[in-house]
Amino acid sequence: MKTVLKKVLIANRGEIACRILRTCHDMGIRTVAVYSDIDRSTMQVSMADEAYALGGTAPAESYLRQDKILDIAVRSGADGIHPGYGFLSENPDFAELVVAAGKTFIGPTGVSIRRLGDKTAARKLALTVGVPTVPGTLEPLQSESEAADQAREIGYPVLLKAAAGGGGKGMRVVATASDLSSAFRSAGHEAQGAFGDDRIYIEKYVSRPRHVEIQILADGHGHVVHLGERECSIQRRHQKLIEESPSTIVDDEMRAAMGEAAVKLAKAGGYTNAGTIEFIVDADRKFYFLEVNTRLQVEHPVTEMTTGIDLVREQILVAQGESLHFSQEDIHPRGHAIECRICAEDPANDFLPSTGKLLAVDPPSGPFIRVENSVRAGDEVSVFYDPLVAKVVAWGEDRPQAIERMLRALDEFVIAGIQTTIPFCRFVLRDPEFVAGRLDTHFVSERFRARDLGVIGSTTAEAAAIAAAFMKSQTAAWMGEGTFDPGATNGTAWLRQKRDFLR
Repeated sequence: MKTVLKKVLIANRGEIACRILRTCHDMGIRTVAVYSDIDRSTMQVSMADEAYALGGTAPAESYLRQDKILDIAVRSGADGIHPGYGFLSENPDFAELVVAAGKTFIGPTGVSIRRLGDKTAARKLALTVGVPTVPGTLEPLQSESEAADQAREIGYPVLLKAAAGGGGKGMRVVATASDLSSAFRSAGHEAQGAFGDDRIYIEKYVSRPRHVEIQILADGHGHVVHLGERECSIQRRHQKLIEESPSTIVDDEMRAAMGEAAVKLAKAGGYTNAGTIEFIVDADRKFYFLEVNTRLQVEHPVTEMTTGIDLVREQILVAQGESLHFSQEDIHPRGHAIECRICAEDPANDFLPSTGKLLAVDPPSGPFIRVENSVRAGDEVSVFYDPLVAKVVAWGEDRPQAIERMLRALDEFVIAGIQTTIPFCRFVLRDPEFVAGRLDTHFVSERFRARDLGVIGSTTAEAAAIAAAFMKSQTAAWMGEGTFDPGATNGTAWLRQKRDFLR
């Protein structure tokens, strides 16, 4: 049944909330933001037509409170809820509660989340329909002793993975039997904290893997298409940092085979809306099903840049009951896109979280550069949420041009007050192995050493100089000794004037 959404509540925060808000505004849909106590002055709140407090700080007190979100949806008159990614986006109970409340959930049904979002259920289905799958358990492990038995049968190294959720949470590589006990406990504890579900399963760890995923779109009328692949092998601690499309390892034949497998699995699971079928590719270019992300991905902009398709818009149209307005034959990706995640982490110190007040934020711009940003000067980066503060996406006619444009954009990006992964991204994009397209999920652990990055020192010094100059100017203005405009919202105009001096 078709419906027309007039007001959508975004049950999320940060850059993804802002990204969804923009498409809703493009479509003439009114928007409702929700926010925790420490997010009350954030960009998502100011961008939305209406904003309501969730209270609390930690996710369990705020963005994971299904009762509060549904109550706000009712009070605000929102007729749809978009969960973004993370938090409640892959929670089948929440999806069904939204529908039971008479609202439209902008995502897959609770049934298909259970079939495909649960890793063990998805593995069973993949085997049933003939999609290549890594050897492993088909049911969650019941105990540590069962994990040990399965590991011996599969053969080390093995990978422990949370049955629910994604983003590298609840995942541990286990090289030897002596490491299994602590890894099993820590994986379960992390999974419980991230997803409220401590179930763990085990699979064979593929050495030298590349992480390649297929974006799919499916409507409620039986049509499923794939939009090509994304390479996501640049990771640290199983969390992606740089993504690109197309992959340097995938040719037309392999792309067709992976796309066919992804579509087959989605159809078998009765999937609707946007989703991602993740695969790992071994050294012999054989691919194996990994998992399904039953939501929008962080890295979705690289697919949007190469296909010209607004995935959030398609999510909303599908949720309204519309058919896809294109077929597989209509999809012709063009050029190359790269995304760098800008996280509040210190790459010179083992990527430890970096928190504090943002003294200045000056994102890049220019031809073929897209920035997904949710922070402004004066915002506080806390320990309570994911460290992602922005994403930069560059498009080029080919991969070398996309890399060049991304490097230029990263050089322009100024964030003062915290450490970020910008220097790390510069390092990767200049690394000869990356430039040559020779990479796998071990790239960061094997090639990245903070002591080898002269760029880290210069960037840290630059950020410190900018922050110091910014604060000095602001203090002088307060004392009547300077010309800094205290009415400016972010100080970026001042930074642009001073950039030559600082560099």
